[in-house]
Amino acid sequence: MKRKAGPGLARTGEAQPSMPDAAVLSIRNVSKSFGPRQALAGVSLDVSKGEMIALIGPSGSGKSTLLRSISGLQAIDPGDGRIEAFGGPVQENGRISGKVRQIRTRIGFIFQQFNLVGRLSLFSNVALGSLGRISPWRGVLGLWPEETRLAVMAALARVGVADYAAQRANTLSGGQQQRAAIARALVQKAKIILADEPVASLDPVAARKVMESLRDLNSQDGLTVIVTLHQVDYALRYCRRVVALKAGRVAYDGPASLLKNEQLIDIYGPEFEDVFWEGAPT
Repeated sequence: MKRKAGPGLARTGEAQPSMPDAAVLSIRNVSKSFGPRQALAGVSLDVSKGEMIALIGPSGSGKSTLLRSISGLQAIDPGDGRIEAFGGPVQENGRISGKVRQIRTRIGFIFQQFNLVGRLSLFSNVALGSLGRISPWRGVLGLWPEETRLAVMAALARVGVADYAAQRANTLSGGQQQRAAIARALVQKAKIILADEPVASLDPVAARKVMESLRDLNSQDGLTVIVTLHQVDYALRYCRRVVALKAGRVAYDGPASLLKNEQLIDIYGPEFEDVFWEGAPT
């Protein structure tokens, strides 16, 4: 398969955020097993404020498991593993912290399949991001405060889908729905965005728009972004730092510009030729 770009060729002309200065996420010796299969095996990472990190690796390497563990959507294995966000505990020793809901209000999670309510309008879906700050009954009845309404329309405009605010989510394209999911994280006022394969089901044009939206939030708003990607081309173009997992362990953690062919061949094995998306930007 002919590929459009090679590792180590991250575009230097792209606008990049300044170097991060404060840690917002700490992962220490995290393991997770599903029956006999070990998805994560002693993973440790520090993530600093303002970073945009690509989390890559072959299928089954533990990327999605790590993201869900960071947000407290699943418990890690008992032991000395722990995860902290914003200086507070998310989970430790296989137990999710009682304070995790408070921490989650500052962490936006973007799923591969958009996670929107299809029968609701795009506006209502994005407004749901405010539920951590308003009375639940107002959300159930759709009685959004004026502040929320203004924030929703601003967020939809920011990602380029304000014209579709009144349409049902399930009538829109995948790319439009995914950008609405990003807008919802904006309304949530998230400081960390975790995006799990956000472009996996999109065509290259829609995928580029989604990745550009995430990059803009990182470079212009200083949001910390961790995005799992199957397409290495996209990881190299849009992210300064790359963390690669192999069999549940960190196989590479460093600048995208220093990631070489030989390392990717070792990480991906037979999948190597499939991780460069024909049509990805060069």
